[in-house]
Amino acid sequence: MGASDWDYVTDYEGSVEESLTALQARVFVEEFGEIGDYPDLAALWTDHEFMGTQGTHTILDVVRVVPGPDEVDGAVRPLAADRLLHHFGTDRPTVAQYEEALARAGRAMNHQEYAESLSAEADLRWSGLYVLLYTGDEPTHVGFHGSSGD
Repeated sequence: MGASDWDYVTDYEGSVEESLTALQARVFVEEFGEIGDYPDLAALWTDHEFMGTQGTHTILDVVRVVPGPDEVDGAVRPLAADRLLHHFGTDRPTVAQYEEALARAGRAMNHQEYAESLSAEADLRWSGLYVLLYTGDEPTHVGFHGSSGD
């Protein structure tokens, strides 16, 4: 099937874990609806044959949040502090800054430009990154981006 990049911006629900859970619940309904093969997200995740070979190519392909910058299959991890400053010039980026950083990756004209983009930071398949997004001094959203597939 090939690899697919995915990205989402969702409301901050008090923690990254709670934000991810709420986002996944919405995406599950959008992707599988009420007539899908899976009655709930837990049933999808227990279908190891489907998840291990095909996956959904969405945020549903990650199952947990890890606290550090180490790449972990099946998880989202925070963008490292130095990379936040590199991409945004601040440790408190806004939704608009995050969306523009992802858009720049989409407009990359060559491999070098893409390699320096925010999208390229999430280079491990079946995993992703998250960025807390701010309005003033308060986190109000979380940006998730990553990649699924082979």
